Amino acid sequence: MFGKRLYTPEYAPVGDEVAVIETSKGTIRVQLDAAGAPIHVANFCELALHGFYDGLKFHRYVPGFVIQGGDPNTRCMSGEDVARGVAGPEGRPGTGGPGYAIKGEFATNPNNSHEDGALAMARSMDPDSAGSQFYFCLGPQHGLDSGYTVFGQTLEGLDVISELRAGDTIEHVEIVHKEQ
Repeated sequence: MFGKRLYTPEYAPVGDEVAVIETSKGTIRVQLDAAGAPIHVANFCELALHGFYDGLKFHRYVPGFVIQGGDPNTRCMSGEDVARGVAGPEGRPGTGGPGYAIKGEFATNPNNSHEDGALAMARSMDPDSAGSQFYFCLGPQHGLDSGYTVFGQTLEGLDVISELRAGDTIEHVEIVHKEQ
């Protein structure tokens, strides 16, 4: 689903990374957890710094559960088609990734708690299959703690997250450092 080759990112997190996620509904600021999930943070930062997320759509919305994005299959699709779940030129929304997978860190991350606004990586049935798709928790989702890696917590923009729906756009993701 998200790729097969296990990848080790080249980006080296320094520990104060904040993801500034510009969406069609507003801005979200997320403190990334490099200490607890260094591979996931490095992967997310690397993808963001290469513009991977720019222009993608959120493709999955489950009220009271999650809003999910990061699938490159949605890049050339209209928001309406993504929301309807129709297949685009690259495939059906929710089935794409960067062409590789990263090792799961949910069992080793001491901060792996799916709180309201937590940022975590989606994956397939294989625990080591996350790639680019991520989700925000819409309320606490502790049933996910033992199987999905949390790699950030929302600092600002919970109101934006609550307004996001399938078809909304990730306009740009910038990685800044906490003092910025």
